[in-house]
Amino acid sequence: MDYNELALELHKQHKGKITTSLRDKSELTKEKLSAYYTPGVAAVSRAIADNPSLLPEYTWTNNLVAVISDGSAVLGLGNIGPQGSMPETIIATIKAIAPSFGAINLEDIAAPQCFEIEERLKAELNIPVFHDDQHGTAVVVLAGLINAMKVVGKRLEDTKIVIVGAGAAGTAITKLLHLYAQPRIIAVDSKGIINSQRSDLNEQKKMLLEYIDTDALGSLEDAMSDADIFIGVSQPGLLTAELITKMADQPVIFALANPTPEVMPDVAKAAGAAVIATGRSDFPNQVNNATAFPGIFRGALDNKVQQITDNHKIAAAEIIASLVDEPTADCIIPSVFDKRLVPAIAQVITKNK
Repeated sequence: MDYNELALELHKQHKGKITTSLRDKSELTKEKLSAYYTPGVAAVSRAIADNPSLLPEYTWTNNLVAVISDGSAVLGLGNIGPQGSMPETIIATIKAIAPSFGAINLEDIAAPQCFEIEERLKAELNIPVFHDDQHGTAVVVLAGLINAMKVVGKRLEDTKIVIVGAGAAGTAITKLLHLYAQPRIIAVDSKGIINSQRSDLNEQKKMLLEYIDTDALGSLEDAMSDADIFIGVSQPGLLTAELITKMADQPVIFALANPTPEVMPDVAKAAGAAVIATGRSDFPNQVNNATAFPGIFRGALDNKVQQITDNHKIAAAEIIASLVDEPTADCIIPSVFDKRLVPAIAQVITKNK
């Protein structure tokens, strides 16, 4: 199937994906009109004005998450500008519209700007702010690795992990894996292994030194020697069969570049990979942030959580992993269509974490 053609056809047919409709599906009567509109709606306005904490009870903010981008790092496409991703002018605009939303989901914002934007908004707003490309991806990667380790019979804390791509997603994955298991992590960017001897690191990459093997030197090829796990959040075709053969026994490959992964699953399997995941829905093991963020936001809104913490992320990863009863090489992560996902994740996004 040509998914590009289908995508164009469906979007043209429906003029986008989202619509606005009435929540009350029952017959609209004159009495209801008077309650929903004037004069009745004034009572709701007065109640909220007197007690702003009632906003989620009387309005859609308990279900409304703003998805905001500046178009600077669109998945698989890079910086395509505002028309292709419909962004907002970031910090000032988000602060202006925030009272109308229950949470903010940041998308497709390039590093290093994304880190400052998220931290400022978290400090200045009283609703959850979550950069999905960072933390949603990290949560699902951790969930997938928890189950992948069961398949290959290894402990995550004993592994050597190569993470290629030191942008938003790569940074968040590195930090969360370090917090969870403290494995040996080697981070690689376009210039090779990130280490303490390099003089060309920006501030964000310098911060990564706290979580990675700072003594490792060389290129991607050097990093891949005896690696147990490869995690790619970089560019298509970067991982070759030859590099996979340099890895340890039972290698695990998470090739998450979209829409074209760092290596195609058939190539990785032929080279000896034991578990292969991509970000795509047309291959087994879709490791994609869409698995995590709906449940995370549902829990944050339902449980009045103002800050999504690292403990929330780990709890979400563990509950996602637990939904796969018996992990296999082709099933380490539940489907995004699994109806258990959202309520299960939401249940662990609580104030006490």
